[in-house]
Amino acid sequence: MSTQHVEVRPGAYADSVTLLQVSRDVAAVDGIRAVQVAMATPLNLEVLESMGFAVPAATPNDMVVALSLEDEAALDRALAAVRAALDTTHRPPPAAGEVAPPRTTRSTVGPGDLVLVSVPGEHALTEAMDALDAGCDVMVFSDNVPVAHEVALKQAATERGLLVMGPDCGTAVVGGLGLGFANGTSGGSGGIGIVAASGTGCQQVMCLLDAAGIGVTDALGVGGRDLSAPVGGLSTRAALARLDADPAVMQVLVVSKPPAPEVAEALEEYAASLATPVRFLLLGAGRPDLTAGVEEALRAWDVSVPEWPTWGEAAPPSSGLVRGLFAGGTLCEEAVEIVAGSLGEVRSNLSDSPDADLDGFLTTDSHVLVDFGDDSLTRGRVHPMIDPTYRLEHLARVAADPATGVVLLDVVLGHGAEADPAGSLAPAITAARAERDLPVVVSCVGTEADPQGLTLQARALADAGAEVHLSNAAAARRAVQVVSGGSR
Repeated sequence: MSTQHVEVRPGAYADSVTLLQVSRDVAAVDGIRAVQVAMATPLNLEVLESMGFAVPAATPNDMVVALSLEDEAALDRALAAVRAALDTTHRPPPAAGEVAPPRTTRSTVGPGDLVLVSVPGEHALTEAMDALDAGCDVMVFSDNVPVAHEVALKQAATERGLLVMGPDCGTAVVGGLGLGFANGTSGGSGGIGIVAASGTGCQQVMCLLDAAGIGVTDALGVGGRDLSAPVGGLSTRAALARLDADPAVMQVLVVSKPPAPEVAEALEEYAASLATPVRFLLLGAGRPDLTAGVEEALRAWDVSVPEWPTWGEAAPPSSGLVRGLFAGGTLCEEAVEIVAGSLGEVRSNLSDSPDADLDGFLTTDSHVLVDFGDDSLTRGRVHPMIDPTYRLEHLARVAADPATGVVLLDVVLGHGAEADPAGSLAPAITAARAERDLPVVVSCVGTEADPQGLTLQARALADAGAEVHLSNAAAARRAVQVVSGGSR
């Protein structure tokens, strides 16, 4: 008979990626049915409860070890596996005569270095400011960074003539080196620089350019809030100046989630004063989607617009609701604009609505598109581009809902992302379509040079019954078409 063991370890901490690997290592031990080792954030506690675990009182600063075992005899073995897996994450103390590692960011870097900060959001300010004081540019990978901290960092960087990329900067290419979730490129002519207040939006643009044979020299991510009114485009302005001074950059694209109008206007005026031509690809009502924006840029550069690739059979006509489950925030935002523009009201956790409750979204009688990479759903959890578990659980829920007319998904490839997204998503799509011919439309954002391989991943998803597009905008339009009774 199965048994459960749940313990809270007060004050114990490890980052979410480390604990994901610990959970996977322990799950491979004989006698363990399920395991979750995670920080006790509200979201993780909710997940543990949904798995059937009864968790004692805990705070987000505590670690929870939850084990479902085949029998009591497996407990000692399981706890030993947890201990061993956690021990491998700890740095051993320096040996006699060995120099201890630096204890501060400033003591280990120097002027001109690029420092990547990836710590819990509330602590990012300290480390990033330390790097700025040392004369370094900073890429802040951390999410859940308060806006006030972001403004303080970017004002300090402006005063020092430095650049802050982020916070929540998931993608960057600096001098040809990819950082974060950067895509590989297969070559082609370069000379294109990107400034991106959007991670997956930047990746979509890079992958479309790659498909058109255009290479990217630099992609400077500035964080999704940079073009908001509180931040005022501080890093976008600095990044534009940096690219304008680079003789290898011949054209610049600025990619952003919907900006504050006054910030966009000021940046467009600034860009007009630069020697390097700048084009703006800004999402929002009445503006072109990213694919259309790339097509306009290609035409302006006298480059032929290719036929963007698709894979799989056309999704069958259907009726009902569009249910979108996204890993990429900008891809979700773009799809919301497209679906709402054709079908009317769309609910999403991208809005600032006080009733932005995930379970409420997934049971409402309206079109729903959810960004599973939103800060509220990644606090203490690994981003869905790395660990798809949470999104896959909800895919099964929406597939079982007879009101669902089409499921819309994104898959984002690249360095740092899940090693084989189709390996977990394709079986879930097959299961979702087992009871009925449920239409599934997927945008697969990637290149052939990515570690996962664009065609390999797209074909695996198509073999599971999905209609797959390189263009996220095209996938969103197909989802609208499907529930409107149309075929490709």
